[in-house]
This record gives sequence, structure tokens and C-alpha cells, in this order.
Amino acid sequence: MAQETKSTIRFTAKLFRPKATEKIGSWALLTLPNNASAKLPSRGMTMVEGTINGFPFRAALEPNGKGSHWLRVNKAMHDAAGADAGDTVTVEITRAGEEPETRVPMDLRKALASAPLAQALWADITPIARRDWILWISSAKQPETRGRRIEKACAMLASGKRRVCCFGGIKWLMRNHPTSGGIWLQLPKAENRFSARSTK
Repeated sequence: MAQETKSTIRFTAKLFRPKATEKIGSWALLTLPNNASAKLPSRGMTMVEGTINGFPFRAALEPNGKGSHWLRVNKAMHDAAGADAGDTVTVEITRAGEEPETRVPMDLRKALASAPLAQALWADITPIARRDWILWISSAKQPETRGRRIEKACAMLASGKRRVCCFGGIKWLMRNHPTSGGIWLQLPKAENRFSARSTK
């Protein structure tokens, strides 16, 4: 059951480890209850900060494709929280400000300028949605693939598609920008903002 006080969302959830990574044992996932996820202002990737079993963190939530969000919990963090896969943890989160705008690459900017319908929807979607499109395009390894993705993005945007799907954006983000999101980060100065008592 989720509770909310002002902008703070509190809930309990069970840590689990996907079968593909059971032998690794270095990280686990946490899925937000649907009613907790619904209180977030975005169904896209969202930066939050809070506590897990009273231990402070800052991390990125990613949509799980089933109407909620999941959170990757690395080994250092679930060890600090005294929990592992199969354990239920108490979590308190608040959204960590507005998502910053991502710079639009020049080739995408030119393509949008020549596609009025795509450009109109681009201006209407959220900063997070724009970032996801840019990450999808930027993750292409070959110039030809990048060009095809830009062309496809413009076509999809022109047809009304607001979000790019079937893209592991958070994996790309973590691999290329390990400090920007998708991982738990300890906040040593957060003790005054979040206390273990406040998570009960």
C-alpha cells in the first residue's frame, strides 16, 4: 500500500533478481506498486531521491512496460539497506526536480525542421520523452543506422507517436554516462531530509 504526504511517496516492495542474472548476484530490481507509480508526474524515466530501509539514495526509475516503474538496486546499496532478493523493503521517494533538457543533435534538428508535423509533436512532448528519442538515435553505432533512426523518428512523431518503444535506453545511459542515472547513489548529506523513522 502506498501513502503520500505532500510530494513524498511511501511504499513497501519486494526485491527480486531476474533469472538471467541469478548467478551474478550483484544487483536486484524493485517494482513500484501501481498506485505508487501513478503518483509520479511521468510514466517515463524519472529521477527520484529518498530512502530504502532508511538508507538515502538518488536514482532513476524506468517504466517497466506494465503501467509501473522498476528500479535497479546495485549490490552496495542493497547491502547497505540490509536486504537482498526476496526481501521486502520500505521505500520513501520524492521526485528529484525537473528533468533537464537534452541538447538536440544538429542532424536531428535539421530533420525535424523539414518535417512540420514531427516538429510540432516534438515541441509538445515532455523533456524525458525527447531525451529518450535522442538516446535511441545516439546509441546507433553506424552513421547509416543513425540516419535511418532519425528518418524513422520523424515518421513516427509525424504519425503521433510520442514515445520511442522497445529501446533499452537506461542500459545505454548507464554504460556511457554511469553517473547520470540508473544507479543508486548514496547521499551522505541526506540524513536530515530523510530519516529512518519517516519511512514507517
